[in-house]
Amino acid sequence: MSTPLNSLPPLSVRERSACMCRHGFACSSFAEGHALHLIQARMASATPSDRVDAVVEHADALSGTLAVRTLDGIAHEIWSAAGAALEAPVGTPVALHVRYGVLSVGRTQFNIALL
Repeated sequence: MSTPLNSLPPLSVRERSACMCRHGFACSSFAEGHALHLIQARMASATPSDRVDAVVEHADALSGTLAVRTLDGIAHEIWSAAGAALEAPVGTPVALHVRYGVLSVGRTQFNIALL
């Protein structure tokens, strides 16, 4: 007779895990604002009509927050743990894909969380 395996439910495991970016390493989470998932990047690339051009109005590298304003005048507060605020200083033109949560700075893409 085999002994039953002790397994943790997914919720308990998720509560105990912490993203490595909190400890100064690369993101280990694909949650909003953390590492960009391949499927997320592909979906954003497959729907270029949903991207809007914007300009960075405020960038705080310590907190990871950015304020961008689209060419239509709509302001967005966003957060990224992957360093988007370092890559996009004030005045940088960017492309924002709100539907899939992707910020493009040149050829570099970041997973973002809308605040």
